[in-house]
Amino acid sequence: MRQAHECGCDLVVFTECALTAFFPHWYMEDEDEIDSYFERGLPSDATRPLFEEAARLNIGFYLGFAELAFVDGRKRRFNSSVLVGGDGRIVGKFRKIHLPGHEDHRPGNPFQNLEKRYFDVGDLGFPTWNAFGGVVGMCICNDRRWPETYRVLGLRGAEMVLVGYNTPYHIPEHPEMDRLADFHHQLSLQSGAYQNGCWVVAVAKAGVEEGVSQIGKTSIIAPSGEIAAESRSLDDELVVCRCDLDATTAYKQGVLNFAGNRRIEHYGPITSQSGASAPGGTEK
Repeated sequence: MRQAHECGCDLVVFTECALTAFFPHWYMEDEDEIDSYFERGLPSDATRPLFEEAARLNIGFYLGFAELAFVDGRKRRFNSSVLVGGDGRIVGKFRKIHLPGHEDHRPGNPFQNLEKRYFDVGDLGFPTWNAFGGVVGMCICNDRRWPETYRVLGLRGAEMVLVGYNTPYHIPEHPEMDRLADFHHQLSLQSGAYQNGCWVVAVAKAGVEEGVSQIGKTSIIAPSGEIAAESRSLDDELVVCRCDLDATTAYKQGVLNFAGNRRIEHYGPITSQSGASAPGGTEK
């Protein structure tokens, strides 16, 4: 954050689950052990110095963290992110919706992907906020692979989408895709940015964490779909880019003008996963 401030940055994006190792890579049964990875609220005693430093430097940040919350009296666990303004105050929060992986222990795998075991599906939708001189949205890791993520944020006016992620090079169940890890990552970001006329800032844990190799590939994508800046290594690195939010105008009001050019009433029937058509052929 201090280095970013010295470079004149207004906003710093940290990774998914930035405060801990990515614990879904391990199988745990003890509830207290699992809960030890989660924050009960922000700012906490451990994170308050980050909030205070942000206010001192007048720099905002996105932070991915594991969140323990009580919803309707029931304990819930979420893979969450928070957006904080330059005054150190929380602007908004997001809870990851597209949870990958599995719930069962797979001891034959070199590591686990137990997000479905440790996290609940996010219940806040894909909101946007007026912040940093524009309209900002958030998502987390696997959310970036789904066109619905960008489209909902785009429909809500997002000019910049912030995403933290941890992506291994190896997919134990589908090793034939390992060689495509970097390509699929960039494809998701670039298509989402272009098709919705927005900047996408995607920030990774990189290198080897607790024996798991992560792809890195932190990237900042322009509304054109072009890579505006990206990391050059798997080491700790600050990637800096001047993102002109006005660059979204030509796409949002021109080529991709949703109000003028989008015609969902002519798409035909949309079939749900159950095989039934959605009423009136509307999106479902």
